[in-house]
Amino acid sequence: MKFKPLRDRVFVKFSTEEERTAGGIYIPDSAKEKPQKGVVIAVGPGRVTDDGKRQAMEVKVGDTVLFDKYSGSKIKMDDEEYLIIREEDILGIVE
Repeated sequence: MKFKPLRDRVFVKFSTEEERTAGGIYIPDSAKEKPQKGVVIAVGPGRVTDDGKRQAMEVKVGDTVLFDKYSGSKIKMDDEEYLIIREEDILGIVE
């Protein structure tokens, strides 16, 4: 399924990193905190400023980003969890 965000919204796929303890025990998904890191899958064209000009997005497809813990709307598509967030809720790009 294809998805194109509008305005200043960003479509992010949660990064899934297997976690295990120092002793080698795997931590199940139900016991983990929600990730605050993800990969940008799609971006909107940018927001329109008060003077009618479009402001370009600072993130691009493929960027790994950190975002606020309780931001955006979580959706499930094709058995994967995604997040739709505004660009202003992104804290930074991981390099």
